[in-house]
Amino acid sequence: MNSPGGDVTGKLTSLCAILSGIFVCGAAANAARVYLMQISGQQIVRRLRARLFSSILCQEVGFFDKTSTGELINRLSSDADLLGRSVTDNLSDGLRAVGQAAAGIGMMFYVSPQLAVFVLGIVPPLAVLAVFYGRYIRKLAGVTQDSLAAATQLAEERIGNIRTVRAFAKEHSELRTYTEMISQVLQLARKEAVARAGFYGASGLTGNLIVLSVLYKGGLLMGEAYMTVGELTSFMMYAFWVGISIGGLSSFYSALMKGLGAGGRLWELYERKPEMPLNGSVAVDGHDVRNLNPHWLRKNMGAVNQEPVLFSSSIAENIAYGTAQPSLLTMEAIEKAAKIANAYGFICSFPKGFQTIVGEKGILLSGGQKQRVAIARALLKNPKILLLDEATSALDSENEYLVQEALDRLMEGRTVLIIAHRLSTIQNANTVAVLDQGRIVECGTHQQLLANSEGLFRKLVEKQTFLQDSQRLVLKA
Repeated sequence: MNSPGGDVTGKLTSLCAILSGIFVCGAAANAARVYLMQISGQQIVRRLRARLFSSILCQEVGFFDKTSTGELINRLSSDADLLGRSVTDNLSDGLRAVGQAAAGIGMMFYVSPQLAVFVLGIVPPLAVLAVFYGRYIRKLAGVTQDSLAAATQLAEERIGNIRTVRAFAKEHSELRTYTEMISQVLQLARKEAVARAGFYGASGLTGNLIVLSVLYKGGLLMGEAYMTVGELTSFMMYAFWVGISIGGLSSFYSALMKGLGAGGRLWELYERKPEMPLNGSVAVDGHDVRNLNPHWLRKNMGAVNQEPVLFSSSIAENIAYGTAQPSLLTMEAIEKAAKIANAYGFICSFPKGFQTIVGEKGILLSGGQKQRVAIARALLKNPKILLLDEATSALDSENEYLVQEALDRLMEGRTVLIIAHRLSTIQNANTVAVLDQGRIVECGTHQQLLANSEGLFRKLVEKQTFLQDSQRLVLKA
């Protein structure tokens, strides 16, 4: 015959074993939730950044003239990360808080609908406060991110042009300006802290008032024999659970509004379409470029600018950048392009040859060397249309000769558009267009334009010849 103590011990052991199993499963589920939300969050941020970067790369060149690099970098880094965290980790915590609050409220109505209605009458004022608070935080987050982007832009620009800053001894001035800008970010953070403190205080007070209301109203109901002690105890436990959930919802709501405020500019940038001019036209083989695929058009075009920009990598990598698949390019092809561009000699004079790192924007190379590397890069692209934008205007006579010789080789067998102020550069052009105030005022061959004594081209030729004669006279003197 079993003793009563043995039955209690067995039941208690079984109950503890079941609860232990539930707790273990709960811990495993919680760990899985944290892992999945963390991974999914990083995937969302990666995809968001990739699509945003793709949208940025597709914008027209004029967009980058009006938008600072620092601002775009801040959008890709800080804003994307903040938005990603607000819709993953915070969303998980928020959904858990919503579930707990819903379960607690359901049990409160199950135990005592009358007491539940009385207690939850405290929640609507908090909901109204949350609406105004959310709007304020969302707006403030957008302003904060804009201020942070401005500070990032200043730092990026000044560090990128540190030689100019040093040359004018502006280190202390730039430090003062940057400090003022990040101080503005701090002021905005203080405003956010005040708002969050008030909202968290109100939500915490709401939770405590719920418990206090249960004690007051529940005590009255017990006195009138509408509730038992056990029902009041259960109701208080559920009310306490709801109070804790409201605190979690407050944190989730704050983070969500902050993320949406930071993400507003992201969606604006993501949905922006490249703009083309609404007047004038540019045609290629009779087709308006506005009706062509811009990516296809750029693949068939090459350019050598007055100030060619190189990447902070090796000379070989910069030259190979001109091909569609640089990884498949052989070293022999790179060397051949360098020889045609008159760059092979100076490249081989470096200790590391083609593996020499050129520094940011090619700062470790001279102007003529950068030009010749850019020409080699354009050669490997083998474009059908070549644009030369003042490619020799900033060079000395020796480098100009080498670069011009390389350009002559590059121009063979393709359509070439030359932008130049030096008249010698366009002597062999099939057609010369003279621009004045952004409009074409003359068009024809070099000889035809020279024959027009009243034309602007003839006046420019005479003026440039006079300047050259004056320079020779000064040198002779």
